[in-house]
Parts: sequence; structure tokens; C-alpha cells
Amino acid sequence: MTSSPSPTPATTPGEAASRRRVLLAAPRGYCAGVDRAVIAVEKAIEQYGAPVYVRHEIVHNKYVVKTLEKKGAIFVEETEEVPEGNIVIFSAHGVAPVVHDEAKRGKLATIDATCPLVTKVHKEAVRYAKEDYDILLIGHEGHEEVIGTSGEAPEHITLVDGPKDVENVEVRDPDKVVWLSQTTLSVDETMETVDALKGRYPNLLSPPSDDICYATQNRQIAVKQMGAEADLVIVVGSKNSSNSVRLVEVALGAGARDAHLVDYAEEIDEAWLEGVGTVGVTSGASVPDILVHGVLDWLAARGYEDVETLTAAEESIHFSLPKELRRDLRAEAKAATED
Repeated sequence: MTSSPSPTPATTPGEAASRRRVLLAAPRGYCAGVDRAVIAVEKAIEQYGAPVYVRHEIVHNKYVVKTLEKKGAIFVEETEEVPEGNIVIFSAHGVAPVVHDEAKRGKLATIDATCPLVTKVHKEAVRYAKEDYDILLIGHEGHEEVIGTSGEAPEHITLVDGPKDVENVEVRDPDKVVWLSQTTLSVDETMETVDALKGRYPNLLSPPSDDICYATQNRQIAVKQMGAEADLVIVVGSKNSSNSVRLVEVALGAGARDAHLVDYAEEIDEAWLEGVGTVGVTSGASVPDILVHGVLDWLAARGYEDVETLTAAEESIHFSLPKELRRDLRAEAKAATED
């Protein structure tokens, strides 16, 4: 009598953890809009001298903000906080027209570092408002980008904060409705919201091109691939960064057993590594790569030295710097105070 072969024992958490590796997402970190905005602040300080004021965080990242503060940037919440005759930079998230008016009244020289992809959404809002559409803006209430876009056509725009908010939407004419979106949302959740809206408004018009930015989409695609293989995903980014928060959600949705958002390597809890063989690492679109390397060093010191790059897309987009950096803004601001 022949005995049947014994079943292969299941891999235990300890055995999984013994085969330690890191999957490093590509692309990750800075997108073209963030790079442009950060360089704009650095160039302004270099050309015009400190201080240079910035309305709100130039991008949503603690490290970037602190680094720019050390160089001479002063971050303020409201335009009125900037002393008359100074330079103020508007963040990558964009501002409403009323903010430009405030700067003019305050006799300030301005540098608009709004991401061109956000500016595109602003222009779409203005266009559809002129055509008397009801605009359903998919986004998160209170986010600076949403506030700026809504300010372009406040009488025409209704915020839709996810699929659950669709039932609260009311429009004047169901045959004259268009949707736009915040650029940093989860692609899947946004399309879920759009599908729900189309269920109510079959003739809902879509924007001429996708509003969710290429960088947000590419980073989410990479994390989806990573989440299917990783036991743990570490996303480097700040808690007020919408696109970074979305990466954690996407990782969990793609199958990762655990996922966390950290600003710095020191915030990683070693308990997260228990039973973990594969760690996925990525970063939000406003995160400099020095912070990612800090996480890789931290993991290497704990046995995760094998790093494999997971490439989901190639990025080659670059945006030119704000045109205001080619002018003598200090002289313009001084002249404004003498009028």
C-alpha cells in the first residue's frame, strides 16, 4: 500500500518574514506641478530676497514647508496677513478669484504657483458656468483645491463629496449638468461617484479630458500592483495630503494586509513588520525622495535590504515656472504702495 504524499504545510508568518524584500513604486513622489511650485518659492527668495510670503502651504508636506521656512518663506492662512508692498505666492492648489482681488487691494505683488492641471479645472468651471450648466464638483469639502475651484463659479457649483453624497444633489435642469473633479482623488471612487450621478442624470456631461491628474493616477496604478503582493504598504506623505491619503486606501483595496501613512521613517512602528515578508513603499505627489530613502534605510536596518522597483508608468511632463518670476516684483509692489 502506498501512502499519499503529505500536504505542503502552509507558510507561517515567521517563514514569510524570513524572505524579506521591499517593492519600491515608480513613479512616486514629486509630480510636475509640485516641483514647479516648490522651485517657484525657492527662485522667488533667491531673486527678491527674504521674506517671501506664501498663502497656505505651497504643497501639503510638512518637510517641504519647514525647509522653505528655513530659506525665508513665511506661510500665512489669509492674504490680509501679508504686509502691504510685499510678495505673496499662491499655492499649487489654486485660489478663487476673490483671493486675487484681496491681493490687489492689499497692494501685493503676486506669483501664481497653481498647478496647470488645477488651472485647467478652473477654466472648465468658468466655461460651463458661462453656458449656464449646473456643475457637480466631485471632491472633499474644505480642501483648498475645492475651495479655489468653487470660487470660480459659486452660483453654478455643487460639491459632491463621494458616492454617498449623490442622493443630496439637486439641479435646475437634469439635461444640463456636467461633472468636474478635484485632481487628487481616488480614480475608482470618483468613477463610482460619476456612475451614481449618471444613474440620476443620464445626460450628465463629462469634462473634455480627465480632471484627475496623471501623477495621481500613475501613483495609484503602481500601488494597486504593489498591494496585490505586499503584506504591508508604507506611504510617505502628510495627513493633509489628499493624494497621499488616497494611496493608503488604494493599497488596502488592492489586497495589502496593512497600510500606513507616515511623514518620516521614525513614525514607523516596528510592530507593523511582524510576520511581514514584502513591504511596499511609495510616496505622495508632494513628497521629496529624501524622505523615501529615509524609510528604505530604516527598513534595511531591520533586514529588508532587497529592494525591487515596481514600474507602473514613465513620467516626462514638466511645467514652466510662473511668468511672474521674470519680472521685478519688489519694484512693482513698492510702486503699488506709492499709488
